Amino acid sequence: MTEEIDGKAIQVMLIDDQNLVRQGVRSLLELAENIEVVAEARDGAEGLKMIPDIRPDVVLLDMRMPGMSGLDVLRQLNDADYFPPTIILTTFDDDELVLGGLKAGAKGYLLKDVSLEVLVSGIQAVASGGSIVKPAVTERLLKGLKGMETGFSSLEQPDPLTTRETEILRLMASGFSNKEIANSLDVAEGTVKNHVSNILSKMGVRDRTRAVLKAFELGMI
Repeated sequence: MTEEIDGKAIQVMLIDDQNLVRQGVRSLLELAENIEVVAEARDGAEGLKMIPDIRPDVVLLDMRMPGMSGLDVLRQLNDADYFPPTIILTTFDDDELVLGGLKAGAKGYLLKDVSLEVLVSGIQAVASGGSIVKPAVTERLLKGLKGMETGFSSLEQPDPLTTRETEILRLMASGFSNKEIANSLDVAEGTVKNHVSNILSKMGVRDRTRAVLKAFELGMI
């Protein structure tokens, strides 16, 4: 996993209404190499205004904020010109809230008491095109999916995936980027991108995170 994007530090933006939390996360990330906190927003509305100009590589987003929640931010980013890879950073153990955030386009979630190593690894993963929606991080969430209202337009079994597509879907669920999947399978990255596009089309979803969630709910992986 690379720690830089095109030779520069990964630029991170924090959106959280608590000053101490923002200061704590910033201080923590200052200990990491090749990661730079370039902006902080005190609430969702301020964050939405700042993102188009700053265009951060990764956003760390609180979910429970007064006024505009993190979920509201994600939903509006879906209609925006620029939707940076976003990690939900929360102190709350709220399955439905986290699931809603993932459904709205977040690339994963971490608790605010996460270690520096795990936080940096998550930032690097989403900055390089991967996700952190994987059993090691969301085991409890995924166990709770059964019976929850997830909002997928259809939970019927999708068109059958090929053996290779299923293999790639499993690697996607483990948080690997296209480049890492290509290296693992010894194929071209463009080939992996084509497979991922086919997977999304067959499953009737528009991004990798939703594909992984839907695959877990349907028992495909």
